[in-house]
Amino acid sequence: MGWFKKDPLQIISFQSYGTDSHFFARGRTLEDESIDLESQKIWHLAVNTWKRFKTDEIRNVGVNIKLPNGKILKTTTDADGYFRVEANLKALEALTNEQGWLAYELSYDDVNIKRSIQNENRFPGELLIPADTAQFGVASDIDDTILQTGIVSLLKWRVIYNSIFKNAKNRTPLEGAADFYQQLHQGVSGENANPIFYVSHSPWNLYRYLEVFLKQNNFPKGPILLRSLSNFLRKKPEGEKPQKQKEILDLLKTYPKLPFILIGDSGEHDPDIYMEIAEEFPDRILAIYLRSVKHKKRMLRVKGLVENYKTTAFLMVESSKQAIAHAREQGFIK
Repeated sequence: MGWFKKDPLQIISFQSYGTDSHFFARGRTLEDESIDLESQKIWHLAVNTWKRFKTDEIRNVGVNIKLPNGKILKTTTDADGYFRVEANLKALEALTNEQGWLAYELSYDDVNIKRSIQNENRFPGELLIPADTAQFGVASDIDDTILQTGIVSLLKWRVIYNSIFKNAKNRTPLEGAADFYQQLHQGVSGENANPIFYVSHSPWNLYRYLEVFLKQNNFPKGPILLRSLSNFLRKKPEGEKPQKQKEILDLLKTYPKLPFILIGDSGEHDPDIYMEIAEEFPDRILAIYLRSVKHKKRMLRVKGLVENYKTTAFLMVESSKQAIAHAREQGFIK
């Protein structure tokens, strides 16, 4: 009716990954709710949390992806506003910067759309193409692996409290985690540029929140791989692999010559997922690091699982110092 001003549109590109010949991008089209990632006021934090999950997605709309060489790819968003583009191309590595990131531009296909910020129909995106110097990749969980969330707390009340009443810049990383990941990224030569992939069961609604947290706390820049809220809420059919497992298997498929280190925690399903992956790819998984959580029953279960496990190096750690010492012994870091 024209009484209320409509929110501007945006295209959120999720940092992704690819190869010299394979382009892979995904993201979401939404109304821009102007979420304030800086405010520390309780009311603003609560409102921002509501905005993250009460999204106004732009359904079934055309999106263009323009590469630096002028190549344009086209896709259409689904009923939740998500899009996913994969294409076999050539010489993509020549388009990357020194850190291996390929920047591209997204836009709505409809030239009449004038509701983007400043009426500009241009949005940034990027994907990582690992350097030839990389010796291995790292696939890491986020919750209670590098970010204190309280995932094993009673009724997960700490997760709820932290997500609503703390902004991304005030969240606490686990001690020494950023230093450990920087060393893994640098590798034994100090310049290996080993890629770090952050794989979590958290919904895509938390993407920008987690992106700010990682940057604020000096973690290596890397693709953040989450899942849709609809998949988060639905009951998983019997026999279907968890989304985190699917993401890691896709990484192994994309980089068939790159071995991986898997990092997680003992609080949820990481032990089962990582062990199953290692059994399927015993020559590709260099080590599994699991951070211990303060939950006696779950710790006993995990210890029972790994007691006679011999497929790959498997280390339960109380601190990042233990993981760093082991990684140095194994020749992963200098």
